[in-house]
Amino acid sequence: MKLRDLVYKLYARRVEDRLDHAQVPKHIGVILDGNRRWARASGGTTEQGHKAGASKIQELLGWCDETDVEVVTLWLLSTDNLNRPDDELLPLVGIIEDTVRDLAADGRWRVHHVGQLDLLPARTQRVLKEAEEQAGEVDGILVNVAVGYGGRQEITDAVRSLLADRAARGISLDACAEELTVEDISEHLYTRGQPDPDLIIRTSGETRLSGFMLWQSAHSEYYFAEVLWPGFRKVDFLRALRDYAARHRRYGG
Repeated sequence: MKLRDLVYKLYARRVEDRLDHAQVPKHIGVILDGNRRWARASGGTTEQGHKAGASKIQELLGWCDETDVEVVTLWLLSTDNLNRPDDELLPLVGIIEDTVRDLAADGRWRVHHVGQLDLLPARTQRVLKEAEEQAGEVDGILVNVAVGYGGRQEITDAVRSLLADRAARGISLDACAEELTVEDISEHLYTRGQPDPDLIIRTSGETRLSGFMLWQSAHSEYYFAEVLWPGFRKVDFLRALRDYAARHRRYGG
């Protein structure tokens, strides 16, 4: 083992030993950013960058399992990404399909899709539905795979669903507007019934949300990591949890 690797391993163990599991976030959202830049920096292709990023997901979920995280939301494909050229989009969609299949076949995770199915290719829709059926009852971390996801679109869909529901029950628009609550909208989100994310991690050094979980993140903490997603290490994850715990204790005091 190289000296650098040994030092890293010892440091990661030290951070983990000092982690208070009572302060670990129950729901973590992750913006997996930096695959293309990682590929360029390493002399690889964009497709190789996306494959490297996909292979990191199982590692992340293993770390979450070790630290008692209960829900993880992974932003794999935004609605904006759907506008990319076909020569980049189609390989990315194929990698996402393989990733979702692997998550469902693993046997440790529950899989739930969040996003607009009808914006996606028919094959991708089928993969997402089958994965959710296959792993929907697994007693493990709930993994939300955000594919064809946009925060504004989610809120729009939630309001549309709420209005359709009220209309089906014979409730007038005026009555709906008069009685509308925050909870009513929350019940029609893609993540209805789930806790809101306590912590949102974004890799690659970008310090913006880009529309990720706009409604649910009203009270979330954010952690922006400089590392590109394929290079994200366990120690980076543990640092995010440590940072969250420190802020959580301060706000609770």
